[in-house]
Amino acid sequence: MKLKLDFVNKVSKVAKNNEVILLKDKTTKNKILKFINNSLFNNKLFLEKKFLSQNINGMTYIFVNCMRSKTSLDFEKLGSDLYVFLKNNKIENSFFDTNKSFLTNVQIEKLIHGAQLKSYDFSVYKTDKSKNVITNLYIVGNKYKKSNLLRFKLNSLLEGVFLTRDLVSEPGNILHPDEYAKRITKLRKFGLKVTVYDKKKLKKLGMNALLGVGQGSIRGSYLVTIEWNGAKNKSKPLGFVGKGVCFDTGGYSLKPAKFMEDMTYDMAGSATVVGLMKTLALRKSKINAVGVVGLVENMVSGNAQRPGDIVKSYSGKTIEVLNTDAEGRLVLADALTFTEEKFKPQFIVDLATLTGAIIVSLGSEYAGLFSNNDKLSKQLIDAGESVEEKLWRMPLNENFDKLINSKNADMQNINYVGGAGSTTAAQFLQRFIINKTPWAHLDIAGMAFSKYGGALNSGGATGYGVRLLNKLIEDNYE
Repeated sequence: MKLKLDFVNKVSKVAKNNEVILLKDKTTKNKILKFINNSLFNNKLFLEKKFLSQNINGMTYIFVNCMRSKTSLDFEKLGSDLYVFLKNNKIENSFFDTNKSFLTNVQIEKLIHGAQLKSYDFSVYKTDKSKNVITNLYIVGNKYKKSNLLRFKLNSLLEGVFLTRDLVSEPGNILHPDEYAKRITKLRKFGLKVTVYDKKKLKKLGMNALLGVGQGSIRGSYLVTIEWNGAKNKSKPLGFVGKGVCFDTGGYSLKPAKFMEDMTYDMAGSATVVGLMKTLALRKSKINAVGVVGLVENMVSGNAQRPGDIVKSYSGKTIEVLNTDAEGRLVLADALTFTEEKFKPQFIVDLATLTGAIIVSLGSEYAGLFSNNDKLSKQLIDAGESVEEKLWRMPLNENFDKLINSKNADMQNINYVGGAGSTTAAQFLQRFIINKTPWAHLDIAGMAFSKYGGALNSGGATGYGVRLLNKLIEDNYE
């Protein structure tokens, strides 16, 4: 069931059997519901569950309790809950008369945005299209502008989130590195500068850490840069880096089947970067930004990387690959140094479904945040709280370095002593920030995909990170 919005001046005949009414206080109740004898506000079901529907004179009225909604996020969640109510009650057509509403335009926009976020559905490969029921919500009112700046920004954000969810939802046989790189190049039509570095170019650059991960696959390995130049001056860009392992078998350090089936979303970090860059371009953000994604497939073959191999990274540092299933950090290692050296960004934020250990620590409520910069960390945490994409800062300390020092190379890619799996992975990444650029690593392994859904997603790919980073930019850099 999907949500379709339509903006009309008068009540739609199609939707005339349902009306959404939002209630905030008794004054509103008396104005709108004076013809109802029983007090709606004494109905415990309404007070507890926010929604109640009643048939009055042949029309179904859907009453929405807004009394507890204070912030923009509250109204987004209320919109999400409204969509679920309509879906669960199989209400296909309804209208919301904004002329009768006490809500501000901002609150209305946030409510609609929340409903849209919740209504996402990935049904590309479903053959029975009859089950794709559409929920029509008609926004009625002469006073309500059909186009405004806030809706423009929210729709741009929605497109970025949905692109990220689409990419993460695609199966590995469809969205392999070759196809992924092609899809990113299509973003050029939005004014983004996209540059694709293939195996030949990567080898010439010396990105052997990234190439080593993908060498067992018949598919290509790529580094793709996506640039948005929205600032009038030539200010340093904001840097975003994403892990794009399109499928992860674990390589010769093979994953059990139970843990391999979900590895189509091991590219979620890169998908967040791609979705964010599309959002920035669509809403004509007045900043300069660059997204960098490393696209590989970690497979087993006669040419695959072996445990014990030593590779030389783009930075010149050597890595002993003790476990081929700790591959994401190898991809990010080259991407981070390249981003820092080529673009000299104000900061770098990388995102990756990097470790299972972060799920043990934080479950699916928080992503792990590791950073060398307190200011950037606070900005990220504050942005996450305001859009319900929460972060929890985890420790970095030079004492962890001894756990990834190697006898045979500059470092090893895994800690076999045990413990601190997420921290040692982040400590590894920090070694590839050469020039002390403010940097934050977001381990989103527990957040990129949800089997049960969340406040603003319907289950499956969540699109985590797009709204967070967009909010970071809006609040601090625009």
